[in-house]
Amino acid sequence: MTPFIKKKEVKKDWYLINAENAAVGRLASYISKVLRGKNKSTYNPHIDNGDFVIVTNIEKIRFTGKKYKEKKYFKHTGHPGGIKETTPLQLNEKNKTHEILKLAVKRMLPGGPLAKKQLTKLKIYNGSSHPHENQKPKTVEFEKLNKKNIVKN
Repeated sequence: MTPFIKKKEVKKDWYLINAENAAVGRLASYISKVLRGKNKSTYNPHIDNGDFVIVTNIEKIRFTGKKYKEKKYFKHTGHPGGIKETTPLQLNEKNKTHEILKLAVKRMLPGGPLAKKQLTKLKIYNGSSHPHENQKPKTVEFEKLNKKNIVKN
């Protein structure tokens, strides 16, 4: 049986992931698991037990197959006929590459207020520098977890 953990007993770590040549779906899956706290033995679905995740080099992220041009993201404005669609290629042209990963992670988290709070612990940056050096993040070698995590084009 998993012991229930209190809010003040929760210890949050920081993880640093280099997204260079990483597959979007696999990276998003790993990040969502860490944000929810499923990588810990003290996981409870109703407690925010997850860790902070810093993702760098987001502009070098990769899709497999034809998804970069053919995948579509939909949103609705709330007005009649207000459905809008975009692709990862269009987001990249608008310099919104961080939105690609954020949308993928957001859709892997459950809906609700807890998931919105957990998504705020995801920090995404272009380039290899980030302002969270004081937190001493642990580096995750994502490419070594599985050989399929890296897309070779």
